Amino acid sequence: MSALLERSDQAVSVTDVSRSAKTIFDRLSSGKQQKYVVMRNNSPAAVMLPVEIYESLMDELDDLRIELTARERLNSFDRSRAISHDEMMKRFAGND
Repeated sequence: MSALLERSDQAVSVTDVSRSAKTIFDRLSSGKQQKYVVMRNNSPAAVMLPVEIYESLMDELDDLRIELTARERLNSFDRSRAISHDEMMKRFAGND
């Protein structure tokens, strides 16, 4: 949990979320707070992030998945089955 909760002001209880939702969302959307870890029964239950940070994390995750796929394909590439660009154009040109 230490990586999840960097500072004590990032922890918020479920009860506090329900009582102070407007303040919490205002702090997230204004950039005054980067995240909240919602605690339920003294255990992390959820993480609340500003949309920009969430989208950035999802973009980075997508990039990593694409990189992994590319690396796997490069490792399994068989040059003996490869065709030239010209051959590919002959095979597939005009096949819209």
